[in-house]
Amino acid sequence: MAPTVSLTATQAHARLHELTVVDVRTPGEYASGHLPGAHNIPLDHLDAALPALRTAAGRGDLLLVCASGVRSGQARERLAEYGIAAASLTGGTTAWTQLGHDVQRPAGSRAVWAMERQVRLAAGSLVLTGLLAGRRWPKARLLSAGIAGGLVFSALTDTCGMARILAKLPHNQSKATDLDTTLAALTD
Repeated sequence: MAPTVSLTATQAHARLHELTVVDVRTPGEYASGHLPGAHNIPLDHLDAALPALRTAAGRGDLLLVCASGVRSGQARERLAEYGIAAASLTGGTTAWTQLGHDVQRPAGSRAVWAMERQVRLAAGSLVLTGLLAGRRWPKARLLSAGIAGGLVFSALTDTCGMARILAKLPHNQSKATDLDTTLAALTD
């Protein structure tokens, strides 16, 4: 498989039995619903997973998944730098569920908001706080301006610093044992 390949949800569904699926969202997002049989390796742990992903790619095709396809595209590019071929799911789990395909949820897990929703809440709250506080302390409006500038930069570069920060919150973190189990499963 070429490192620049993307699969639509329909194509991925037809090939799901032959793909090794790796979900690069945070553990909380993964718990809210993932493709059947998907392994969770958060994007910020991808480098630690390179040996296991290389082994899995040697056995068959990898499919990288996130909520929209942006993070899985970033993961695909990162793996390509190391000579590991993978495909990205176009439209992510959003496209997958819109077509009515099943998702799995770990038993006893609690769903966490999608990262995009977490970013919207944090950004909106900070802008509102800056504007309200700016009525009393005019310099507080700089908080709103800074967040607005960050959102523009995020759109222009297709990156999100706020998402990187939010991914480090406890509810978005994986337990080391979970990641170790996932990596072991990929190399078996």
